[in-house]
Amino acid sequence: MIELVAFLGNYGREYEKTRHNVSWFFEDSLPFANKLSWQSKFKGEIASLSPSELAQWACDFKIASKKDGSPVLVPEEAPAHIYFLKPQTYMNLSGESIIEVANFYKIKPENIMVVHDELELAPGFVSLKWSGGLGGHNGLRSTKAVLNTADFWRLRFGIGRPTNDKISVADYVLGHFTSQEEELMQNVFSQTNLLLVKALLSKEPNKLIQEWGKKKLAE
Repeated sequence: MIELVAFLGNYGREYEKTRHNVSWFFEDSLPFANKLSWQSKFKGEIASLSPSELAQWACDFKIASKKDGSPVLVPEEAPAHIYFLKPQTYMNLSGESIIEVANFYKIKPENIMVVHDELELAPGFVSLKWSGGLGGHNGLRSTKAVLNTADFWRLRFGIGRPTNDKISVADYVLGHFTSQEEELMQNVFSQTNLLLVKALLSKEPNKLIQEWGKKKLAE
C-alpha cells in the first residue's frame, strides 16, 4: 500500500500557482488540507495521518463513504501512518527530500506516490501511472536517481505544452495559471480527491489504472 505521497514543486511565493507547482496547488485544494499538521523536516515539509483518519475525513467531506454513510473500510494491511511530503529542495533535487523520508521510515519505492505536472497530457486530464519513463521531468529524474528505480507511483496532472513557439518549455512550466486555467484545475482537483483516497486506501492501487490511467475530467 502507498505510505508516502510526495507533492513535487518549487518553494517560494514567486512559484505559487505556477504550472510546475500544480501538485502543491492540488494539495492546498484538498478538503482536509487544513487538518494536516506540517513540520519542517527531511529537507521539506512533512505531515502524516492514519488511514482511519483519512477514511473518516473522506466520509466527513463526502469524498468517499459506504452506502450507509459510514467511512470506507481500512484494509488490515494498511500502514500505521500515511506521510505527505512537500520537498523544499527545488524541483530538480526533489529526490533528496524523498529519500530521507523513505530511509527514516523504511518505505519501499513501490509504496511511494509522486504527484507532479505532466507536459504530455492536456489540461483537464489526470493520470495514475505505475513506473515507466520520466518524460524529461527533472523531479522524477531526481527521484529515480535516489531510489535507484523508476518503480514508484505517479499521479500526473496535465498542463499541456506551450502553444506559442516564442515561449520556452521552462518559461511555460514556471508561468502562472491564467484565471481560466485555475478554474479548470479546481474542477480537476475536486474529482481527483476521490482517486487519491481510493489509491491510499487500496491494497491494490493497480486496479485503479484501468479507469484512471488517463482520464479527462474537465475542458
